[in-house]
Amino acid sequence: MGFVVRGIDSESVNAIRHGADDANGQPAVRTTARGGANPCRHCLGLIAEGDQMLVLGHRPFDRLQPYAEVGPIFLHAQACQRYESDRLPAWFAHLQPAIIRGYGHDDWIRYETGKVVPGAELAGQCEDILSQPDVAYVHIRSKYNCFQCRVDRA
Repeated sequence: MGFVVRGIDSESVNAIRHGADDANGQPAVRTTARGGANPCRHCLGLIAEGDQMLVLGHRPFDRLQPYAEVGPIFLHAQACQRYESDRLPAWFAHLQPAIIRGYGHDDWIRYETGKVVPGAELAGQCEDILSQPDVAYVHIRSKYNCFQCRVDRA
């Protein structure tokens, strides 16, 4: 089974870059990236040290419901291209560890799918979770529970 990895949609990202409020009802904070662990959730690339970035609260769900968590994310302050591929970004292999879990069509967590795994195992785990008929999509999160990306069936 194949899958598709997508960054946050461009329309939402462009709105934030132009001053729209984040999921917490406040504007994104503009700051300078420090270190190499600042992944942009739009292009799924790492924001280079010294580059401008936005820090904001993000809710990776279309509607409010009990499992619609809000957490911090980073975006390039400047335009970048949305990531969409049948492969995870190469740097994901270095996530140590990563949290992965499936969600149903109702956007509720399917608890039996939740795992903490080394980044190198993410692709196989995504395929395993997506093979379950009651799972609509997968979220990959950092070890701090920060949303990284959504993975759908191809």
